[in-house]
Amino acid sequence: MNATWSPFRSFAARLRRCEGGLAFTEFAMALPVLSTLGLCGLESANLAMAHLRVANIAMMTADNASRVRDSIDESNVIELLTGAKMTGDNIDFRNNGRIILSSIEPNTAGTNGATTGQWIRWQRCDGVKNASSRYGAQGTGQTSATLQSVGTAGNTISASSGTAVMVVEVVYDYQPLVSDAIFGTPEIRYESAFNVRQRTNQALTNTSSLSAARIRTCNWRQP
Repeated sequence: MNATWSPFRSFAARLRRCEGGLAFTEFAMALPVLSTLGLCGLESANLAMAHLRVANIAMMTADNASRVRDSIDESNVIELLTGAKMTGDNIDFRNNGRIILSSIEPNTAGTNGATTGQWIRWQRCDGVKNASSRYGAQGTGQTSATLQSVGTAGNTISASSGTAVMVVEVVYDYQPLVSDAIFGTPEIRYESAFNVRQRTNQALTNTSSLSAARIRTCNWRQP
């Protein structure tokens, strides 16, 4: 009997001492954990990049709109919004985002033309996503004191007499790189505001006689 089991015992002893597949076995056990961490890292980096891109679009659009001198035209607005939208092409912003540009100015709704607050003199939009300004549509505040300033509590801005503030709200539905099971598809929203520089005429003109179909009103939606 000892002679019969001897080869098996010898084989078992050699098998215990063998470490040839140890590294492969350890790698196979660790692979799911490493893969999960790697994919989560990629998705985290993609989400961070999306936040940065949306914030940059908001700041760039507001800054550029405030730099248009003398007067601002519908053609200027189209160039601004188109350029801003193109900077988000790497996150497919044009199909999943919305830019809302508003000119905020003091109103004259009080007695004898006194200012009682702010109003949205004009508002233009671009992008396919269905989103609205949290300050209201064009004309909001013109005849009332409903709009006093824009921004968040403790960080607000309002226009002074004779000038305007370019307010940009950018909204984007996050597009996952790996899977929406990690972070889902959250809505990313950023705002930016700049005082206009060296512009005395705050009305939005249409010197190029653009057709109504080309003007970027907030009913306009194209990628």
